Amino acid sequence: MRNGLLLVLLAGCAVLNGLDMDRLPAWRQALFAALVVAAHLHGRHLPVRRDVVLLAAVALPAAGYAVIDVSAGAGALLALGVFVTLPWLAGRFRRQQADLVRAGRERVAHLERERQFVADRARLRERARFAADMHDAIGHELALIALRAGALELGPDVTEADRETAAQLRASAVAATDRLRRTVHQLRTTSDPAVDQSVDALVRRARAAGMTVHLRSTVDGVTAPTTDRAVYRVVQEALTNAARHAPGADVDVRIEPVGDTIAVTVRNPVARPPAPAGTGTGIATLREHVELIGGTVHAHAGEGAFTVTAHLPAAPATGVERR
Repeated sequence: MRNGLLLVLLAGCAVLNGLDMDRLPAWRQALFAALVVAAHLHGRHLPVRRDVVLLAAVALPAAGYAVIDVSAGAGALLALGVFVTLPWLAGRFRRQQADLVRAGRERVAHLERERQFVADRARLRERARFAADMHDAIGHELALIALRAGALELGPDVTEADRETAAQLRASAVAATDRLRRTVHQLRTTSDPAVDQSVDALVRRARAAGMTVHLRSTVDGVTAPTTDRAVYRVVQEALTNAARHAPGADVDVRIEPVGDTIAVTVRNPVARPPAPAGTGTGIATLREHVELIGGTVHAHAGEGAFTVTAHLPAAPATGVERR
């Protein structure tokens, strides 16, 4: 409504200034120049509904006045057409052109998002297929380990200590198979499953396997599920590296709030920097997972120790320190 009133005002000024054009003082000439600029800017930036009707409504009195005074009425109509209508149409054309360009860019962006969505879906299907293959291969091997551990546990010439070790090995193989099955199920679904493992349970399993792990946590478990899973994965990967490259060494695990983040630090002494083993993609995969939720992971060896440090986004509350 306001834009329409402004257009009517510009058109009315042009009509009034177009009357009696035999004498045009400087201020009236300057007014025509100002009307041209204002009309162009109006058409460029201020859309108006029923714009043609408004211009015609202003032109109608000028046309009626032409019946009384042909020269004065024609001058008013000429001023309206030249100094308001034409610049306004030029501005509206520029605005429509800009709208088309913007719509084209939005369309391209929409198509790009669709292409990315299709690519992500294909990547998820490939990941699910790979997870299924991994489950079939590794699950088979874990089943064989559990079977052989069970046979060793029932052997007649096995000592009680060896029988207990075989039982623990069989239980670990069964638990690993179960976790692998749940992981594959999570990869095949689109839901966001809750964390079914805690850092405390992870540390207890590591201690039961013979590792010496010291856990200190001042986070009271109020983080987001994605952050809880990321903390679990950071500690799990660090403990795996410690068991592989520094067996028997003490491992210090510290989880604490730092500003708006949760800092996870896992440190274990090593005689020398860990040598590459296997594919060596554990830390790299962990870093990709953490970066997806806006966190960072750094791993470095120095001063006789290997340290994994992660900063994960959260707003935790501090609790009682656990040892």
